[in-house]
Amino acid sequence: MPDLDTFVIFTCAVALLLVSPGPNMAFVIGHGVSHGWRGGVAAALGISVADAILTLLTAAGITGLVAAWPPSFDIIRFAGAFYLAWMAWKTLRSDAAGGSRVECVPLKTVLVRATLNSLLNPKALLFFIVFLPQFVVPGHGAISAQLLLLGALLTLLAFIFHVGLGLFGGAMSRRLGGRGRFANLQKWGLASLFGALALRLVVMQRPA
Repeated sequence: MPDLDTFVIFTCAVALLLVSPGPNMAFVIGHGVSHGWRGGVAAALGISVADAILTLLTAAGITGLVAAWPPSFDIIRFAGAFYLAWMAWKTLRSDAAGGSRVECVPLKTVLVRATLNSLLNPKALLFFIVFLPQFVVPGHGAISAQLLLLGALLTLLAFIFHVGLGLFGGAMSRRLGGRGRFANLQKWGLASLFGALALRLVVMQRPA
């Protein structure tokens, strides 16, 4: 197993990465604002599910095999962009019945959305391939076991952080919920978030 110093450095590195603005942060806050704190927590849990899956795939060497296939990056990013664009369209279509609020969706749906949003981001896959192995200590046990342990710690830290963001988004929702225009802003804000994330994937280039 990695030593204590490695764990401390790893934890600090993860913390710095988490506080850097990114798509996961926007995704969780957006769902917290649109669906309340429960929606934010469900989004946080979905991201953690994706992190756990990517950890398992990295420890098994599968992510490396996928990343080594040149077309994989574009296939994943365009699939993610299509999925996000579809969610943006569905969010705007929620007004078809005459209401202006974001359609209330089951928390399970929010969880699945967050999971797919993370898994269909090729940079997330590359991140796990590049980041986790840097903290593997040769001679301190099986590499796969170390990757699993580091990935579990990353998943836990990310979950705690994202839950905090989800609660923050829920607090914003409660504070603004009584204002007449907020319901319409929720719908357009969430649709714009999905659209921006989709556009980000479309223009994304594979790291050199």
